[in-house]
Amino acid sequence: MSESSLEQARYYELSYYTLAHKDPRFLHQHIVDAFAAQTADENTKPIKLAFALIGLYLYLEKNYTGKQVQSAHVALANRQKEWPKLDLPETRGQITVEDVLAEPEGAERDEMIHRWCGSVWQAYRESHERVRELVSNYLMDA
Repeated sequence: MSESSLEQARYYELSYYTLAHKDPRFLHQHIVDAFAAQTADENTKPIKLAFALIGLYLYLEKNYTGKQVQSAHVALANRQKEWPKLDLPETRGQITVEDVLAEPEGAERDEMIHRWCGSVWQAYRESHERVRELVSNYLMDA
């Protein structure tokens, strides 16, 4: 199994955990965004990376739940059709999906998901102002 296939399999394993999670805030959305941003490459569509970074921004800096991030993505999709190509940093964060899975299920794993999101968001620090600008231009309530 290739490294990217193994990483994808681990992501699916974590997705099973977050989709079955009882927390109504919908933790799953945050892993979708973190994984999309962390694994983006030159072939990633601009909308995918923009939405991932917007989701991380709203979660980490605006305290949005996963459900609120999901609603913001819907609102953004209805307002904007073309998305800027954002720069890919050389490294995408120190924490990976494997690190998240190494934590026991429950509060420890949930906290590691939060830390993973923060690690990925920080790796994209050169894009923070652009992401904030996109949100302020297209989301009135953020």
